[in-house]
Amino acid sequence: MSSGEILREVTAALDQARIPYMVVGSFASNLYGTGRGTQDIDIVISATQDQLRSLLSLIPKSKYYFDLETALKACRDKDMFNILDMERGWKIDLIFMKPSAYHQQAFQRRTAAEIEQVPLFAATAEDTIISKMEWGKMGGSSRQIEDVAGILQVRGEELDRIYIEKWVHELGLTSQWQRARQAAGLE
Repeated sequence: MSSGEILREVTAALDQARIPYMVVGSFASNLYGTGRGTQDIDIVISATQDQLRSLLSLIPKSKYYFDLETALKACRDKDMFNILDMERGWKIDLIFMKPSAYHQQAFQRRTAAEIEQVPLFAATAEDTIISKMEWGKMGGSSRQIEDVAGILQVRGEELDRIYIEKWVHELGLTSQWQRARQAAGLE
């Protein structure tokens, strides 16, 4: 099963369960920047436990593995859980929207997009940059900074730099922002 088929199945189930979502992570950075391969689909969701139960009832257990109790705990804790595609090894991380001002705003800014011919909602380019830098700060991963550099190279002047720099300052991402700009050849 291709990533497009998995995206189509998962986003259709999210829509049917009436769960607002946005694709983030590598799929979002591939949408806006230079692509890289991955077997991991990251999706931020805003769901109640009842909506989550509805969603998981729509996911075919013959194709996917997930644990309902782990999912419900992730919902309570505003954490994440995953669904595993048992046929091809894809992992879908469902991440509950964080309550911070930045994450609330990023979720409200999500945009209609198309990935692998699947219409869906994705984080904006600016919010993909910011969240990639947050992940880079937490884990020290150079891959996150490389993804940001790829978006900067492809999107350049289209980006809302004022918005990005506001959150860089507020979230303490100055070091990551400088590294990404250097990697993109902008400094």
